Amino acid sequence: MYGQARRKNYEVRLVRVSPWNNRTYCGDRSRTSRKAAKRMLAFILSILIVSSAGFGVACFCFQSRKEETRVVAENEILSSGPGEEPAGVSEQEIVVLEESEPKIPVIAIDPGHGGDDEGCSRGDVYEKEMNLAIAYRLATKLQEMGFDVVMTREDDETSLSLEERVQIAEDSGGDIYISIHQNACEEQESSVQGIETWYCGRTEGSRRLAQLVHKGALEKSGARERELSETDDLYVIRECSMPACLIETSFLSNSEERNRICEPIYQDKLAAGIAEGIYYYFYPKTMYLTFDDGPSEENTAAVLDILKKHNIKATFFVVGENVRSHPEVARRIVEEGHTIGIHCNRHEYDELYESVDSYLTDFQEAYNAVYEVTGVEAKLFRFPGGSINSYNKDVYEDIIAEMTERGFLYFDWNGSLEDAMSKSTPEQLVENAVESTLGRKKVVMLAHDIVYNTTLCLEDLIDSFPEYKMEALTEEVSPIRFSCGIELAR
Repeated sequence: MYGQARRKNYEVRLVRVSPWNNRTYCGDRSRTSRKAAKRMLAFILSILIVSSAGFGVACFCFQSRKEETRVVAENEILSSGPGEEPAGVSEQEIVVLEESEPKIPVIAIDPGHGGDDEGCSRGDVYEKEMNLAIAYRLATKLQEMGFDVVMTREDDETSLSLEERVQIAEDSGGDIYISIHQNACEEQESSVQGIETWYCGRTEGSRRLAQLVHKGALEKSGARERELSETDDLYVIRECSMPACLIETSFLSNSEERNRICEPIYQDKLAAGIAEGIYYYFYPKTMYLTFDDGPSEENTAAVLDILKKHNIKATFFVVGENVRSHPEVARRIVEEGHTIGIHCNRHEYDELYESVDSYLTDFQEAYNAVYEVTGVEAKLFRFPGGSINSYNKDVYEDIIAEMTERGFLYFDWNGSLEDAMSKSTPEQLVENAVESTLGRKKVVMLAHDIVYNTTLCLEDLIDSFPEYKMEALTEEVSPIRFSCGIELAR
């Protein structure tokens, strides 16, 4: 088991204490007559009575104030200015309490088989040994990344039932479960090779975890890709209450893969890929899906259905004329929590970019259409053709200056399906999108919701980016913008 020490943070509790003044006063008896002494005694007695009553009130207030707690930040200045506190407050008691930290994810790693159960084998290569070797490398990499790691077994002599493996993961408070295995065909030697990954769809998050682990292992190792499959037949991933997957990293019945899986360098590549997948499961990159030129009645509705199914929010840069033609679709965009921005009113480049005034006139018409139909005062916009293009090269700087002065925010893109460039198959559109991201941590993806093939490929597109969380653009997002035709913020 791998652990990690935790720091202590503090919060401050301030309790104000009421003072008790116990000073007494005496007169000079030699200069006071007996009558004056009696008056003085009576006065002192009355003072004592009043003081006793005051003491009781003070104690009551003290108890009440002890129950009042004010939590302040460590860097807040604790001070009392003139007139802020009653006279006589002289103490401040500072009590420190521990603040809760973000939970460190716990990764349960299960090296399959062990003990008398050797798993599959060919020659002197045994599955249980390969599984443990990869598991140890994976555990080390995850620990270096800051994760907590629990292994179901730490040697080749330990035998565990399937139930015990799951119970270890559950007892450890594991957040995800990864089971590592090797594969084999029935024949002694086979040409079959590659990585297979399995998940059970009963547990939310298992499919995405399997996608990331599968993708990471393939990319780092260069192995041949085989199935990413759902099954209810594998006990350890079916019975876990946490997201879980099982990865078969090689075929021992293939002599080429058998030799490769025994190499420490190759094992390290597999472990690095799996670790990267796990990292992105917990700490994903960000993608902003954006759709231009709509809304259209059928295609935009299909896009909205898919986004709703996957619980994804996107951004729609709309055309004013289309908003007026399909107001119910524009309203649905807003009602379902997506961001709506301005693209233009009429997609006529020559007229639009004739001058600053022509652009502003067109923009105002589109803005009015969105406001009248949806009630949204859109602040985000996208230039047709991007902020710098061959049509606006003489006026784009002045347009940008004017729009910025008016409080509007524009976005270009750094990823694209290229669905408006030519007639491509849905598969090609997904490939274009994947190739254009270049592994960036922040991607603004350009698509068009009036293109039929875009609606056909959208689910596959979403499926191709498990390492990204997909969100809608807002005014708080730092914009992606072109500079002299070159995309920024990679």
